[in-house]
Amino acid sequence: MSPSSNSDNQVTTRIEFPCLYPIKIIGRLRDGFQAEVVATIERHTGKITEGLVSLRASRKKNYVSITVTITATGEDQLSRIFLDLQKIENVKMVI
Repeated sequence: MSPSSNSDNQVTTRIEFPCLYPIKIIGRLRDGFQAEVVATIERHTGKITEGLVSLRASRKKNYVSITVTITATGEDQLSRIFLDLQKIENVKMVI
């Protein structure tokens, strides 16, 4: 039996929606960067409260990590958010 047909060898990770889902965005620290990131996500989620956003600047203050926790409604929503975030000029990585 091949591993693809053996259910014991397959690992399936499923997210049950809706759920709280943290999105981490790493980018160059610039004026307005946090506001642009949050506004981009809010187009897909509605208003995000300040308590669901956390920031951490790099040691030299060149980069910032922004974590935004959203109520994810599905994989399509997450895909659209990730694509839109990657279009922001100073975004280096979306996790």
